[in-house]
Parts: sequence; structure tokens; C-alpha cells
Amino acid sequence: MSVQQPSQNEQSGTRHRGPHRRRLLWPAAAVGLGLVLIHNSLGTTTQASLPYPARPKTVASAAPRPKASASPDGPALPRSEPKRISIPDIGVDAPFTNLSIGTSGQLNAPPADDTNLVGWFQGGVSPGERGASIVVGHVDTKTGPAVFAGLSTLEPGSDIDITRADGTVANFKVDALDTFSKADFPDDEVYADTPDAELRLITCGGPYDRTAQDYEANLVVFAHLDSTEPAE
Repeated sequence: MSVQQPSQNEQSGTRHRGPHRRRLLWPAAAVGLGLVLIHNSLGTTTQASLPYPARPKTVASAAPRPKASASPDGPALPRSEPKRISIPDIGVDAPFTNLSIGTSGQLNAPPADDTNLVGWFQGGVSPGERGASIVVGHVDTKTGPAVFAGLSTLEPGSDIDITRADGTVANFKVDALDTFSKADFPDDEVYADTPDAELRLITCGGPYDRTAQDYEANLVVFAHLDSTEPAE
């Protein structure tokens, strides 16, 4: 899958937008960097496509933060790597792999032959920290449906539980789902820094272009940290 450098002018196929959305801040440093996201290709295997966060954006190029809503008011956790994600409403129970930026300047992809695996951008915040944590997963591969095949059926209020290396479980609640055209992807809305602990689940969506062997859109789930508990 190949995705062009997204812009912020247009979106397509919006769903579940509304009062559940939480205010975002403009891009800022996240573990030393802000993020502009482009997407890496998984090659030409049929329907093996997924977006990936990739290219760092320097703090100097980021837009100024609005002063309003700069004070965090939600729960948050210290940094700790995610180990497992559970989404009961769609039957997801999967381990994490850490993703980093490769020599190409794009984020390396999780293995395309593992259909039950999600990737976390380890250069950003961990799930439960203040900021927007980025988690990606395949919607399908050449062998069939993959871990995020049912992501589009989530609703506001759905639970996402992430077990972390420090023995805590970060419980997230879905705020909204949006499908954005890859040609006009709104970087600042999806990947901006946030005052509270938030989560972005990302996969491919929209029509599948068999000629380009790529989906035309990205599905993004927006969620916020609702509570925490000890892992069992």
C-alpha cells in the first residue's frame, strides 16, 4: 500500500462525528518530536494494506499551541510499553509489536503474514500517557481478514483495553470514528498532541483500488483514557 503525504483540506466518508469528540491541540513534541504522518507501502500483495506513521516533524515547524484547553483534566499514566490490546465488541485480543522509523524515513511495517498483531509507534507516547498514542493494524492481508477487520463497526462508548508492561491496564472509551481520504488526510486533527491521554487506532478503509492495490481511505478511531486498573 502506498499513501501520499496527507494534507488537511478534505475528508471523505465521515462517520460517528459529533459531541463525543474531544478537543485536540496543535502538533507539538512527543517524546522529543512532533509527528507528521505518511504511510509506508507493504508492496503489491493483494489487499495487504495499512497506514503507518512515519516522518518526524520538528518542533520549530509546528503551529503554536492555542492557550485554551492547555490544562490537562483527565487521567494519565507514566510511560510504559503496551503489551496487549483487547476490544471486546469486535473480538480483538492481540499482542503488540514496536514500530520505528526505518532508513527510508518511513515507519517499518508489522509483519504482513501475522493477521493477529498490532503495531505501536514507539517514537510517540505510550497508551495511557498524555498525548495521542498511535496504534495501527491490518484490516486484511492476502490471506484474508486481519486484526482490525471489524474496526469500522465500533461505536462511541466502546471499550478498548491495553495491557502495559508496568502491570496496568489502560481502559479507553471510543469517542468517534472517521474515514478520511488518503489524498487529503487531516494530519493535525488525527496526530496532534493532546492535553489528555488519548488513543488513535488506524487502519485502511474506503473502496479498494485493485489497479493500485491500495485502499483509498484510512479509518481512524479516536478514543480517550477513561480509567486504569491492575492487570490480572
